[in-house]
Amino acid sequence: MPNSTLDLSQLALDRTTIRGTRRRKRVFSRFVIPAAILVGFVGLIGYAARNQLLPRLDVTTIPVIVKQGESQATGTVLFQSAGWIEPSPTSTNVTALTSGIIDELLVVEGQCVVKGDPIARLNTMDAEFAVKHADAELANTEGDLQQANAELFSARTRLENPVHLQVQISDAESELAISSTELAKLPFLIEASAGQREFARVNLESKRAAGSSIPEVVLLRAESDFATSETALRELQKREPNLQTEVAALRSKLNALQSQRKLLVAETREFQVAEGRLHSVKAQKEQAQLRCDQAKLALERTVIRAPISGCILRLVATPGTQITIDGNSSSQMPGTVAEMYDPARLQVRADVRLEKVPLVQPGQLVEIETASARQVIHGHVLQINSSANIQKNTLEVKVQLHDPPLSVRPEMLVTATFLAPEIAADPNSPEQSTQRCFVPQSMIQTDANGSFVWIVDRNNKAQRRTVQPGKHSDGILIEITSGLNPGDKLIASDPGRLRENAAVRITGEELSIGVGDNFQMKSMETPDVENQKSNPAIQK
Repeated sequence: MPNSTLDLSQLALDRTTIRGTRRRKRVFSRFVIPAAILVGFVGLIGYAARNQLLPRLDVTTIPVIVKQGESQATGTVLFQSAGWIEPSPTSTNVTALTSGIIDELLVVEGQCVVKGDPIARLNTMDAEFAVKHADAELANTEGDLQQANAELFSARTRLENPVHLQVQISDAESELAISSTELAKLPFLIEASAGQREFARVNLESKRAAGSSIPEVVLLRAESDFATSETALRELQKREPNLQTEVAALRSKLNALQSQRKLLVAETREFQVAEGRLHSVKAQKEQAQLRCDQAKLALERTVIRAPISGCILRLVATPGTQITIDGNSSSQMPGTVAEMYDPARLQVRADVRLEKVPLVQPGQLVEIETASARQVIHGHVLQINSSANIQKNTLEVKVQLHDPPLSVRPEMLVTATFLAPEIAADPNSPEQSTQRCFVPQSMIQTDANGSFVWIVDRNNKAQRRTVQPGKHSDGILIEITSGLNPGDKLIASDPGRLRENAAVRITGEELSIGVGDNFQMKSMETPDVENQKSNPAIQK
């Protein structure tokens, strides 16, 4: 193996070079990078604040004057607004007519139903018990009614045919006749008894006169017959006053019974009492029948049915929800189970910007476009709401849809295109007035490129706007057919110092330019003063 010598010097490092490299990296990361970031940040702040730091030119402005201009063909697109579909005039609440707990819902959202179809069912246990209780009360009152009818029939019979009084009168007459007969026979009985007494006396005296010739038994019998006849005579003599009293009493009784049969006081009272009881029982039966009907109606109402034919908009309640109809429900709308709408009666609530409101009038044709319908849906303006949305600077306009397709549902977003309506004043002209812009003639400048004006944009910068003057002019104002929009602000001061994108500061608005005795147009058009009042740009 050959001998070789290792050179370790080749493994040595040059630490001087390494230190220099590390020092340069440290300087770059600690000083250069932070300085570049700081410079960039300062530059960004300066660029963002350039509009405030740069000098601004003070100017005054004048708004574009809007008038009613030439006529526009009927059906021409005026403007478009966003909106959404809603039921017309409102959605219909499906409410429960009795309190209870929902057992089950029988429909889903979006399902179409017919009037009277079941929507939900309530628990029926309490309602069934109430029906049974009401039926039992009704059966009880029916028994009372039959008894009252029987009592009334008996009382009417006794009143119309008082046979019981006739029996008593007959008995009294019979007793009176017997007593009268006895009284009439009494003198004859007394006379007969007196003859028997005299015969017994004579027989007794003859027996006594015979002495001992007759047996003692015969004498005793003669004495007994005499005593008997004597007693019978006395009894008949004392009977007369009693018989007379008895006859008088029977005659008085007979008169009383005859008067009772004539007046029928007790029978009339009994009839009236029975009649009153019958009316009372009938009223009780009607009340029981009413409670029975109410209980059956409450049982029937445990099935909540659709009040109209339409579609389910949303379900408000869920199974297990306590439904009350006294306003103490925990739900937002007490007693409401669902909301429905008629798919044939829909409307659009469109947000129309305030400057477009003068172009809207009731009955105006509107075309509705939505992603759920392939064809354009036609409608007309129904009404304009009285309150505006301050945040969106819009006014809500309701548009009634004509024959909306089933694919269109409430709360869908739509685009409403408002069309120019027909003019009622001139039926031969299919045109409709529209807005036109006018500016003072003195503000229009002309160069090789054409006519132009200076305006202030949203960033408060001067912008040169090329315009196309129209043919209508009154010597002060001139129509601008293109290049300007309602709400633009024209620079009215120092037009010679302006340049494109120059920063300006609005110090005021000049409203006297173009306003004077010659403000009225010489042509048929008149200023749309109301529209100017509604234009926020010229309302100051």
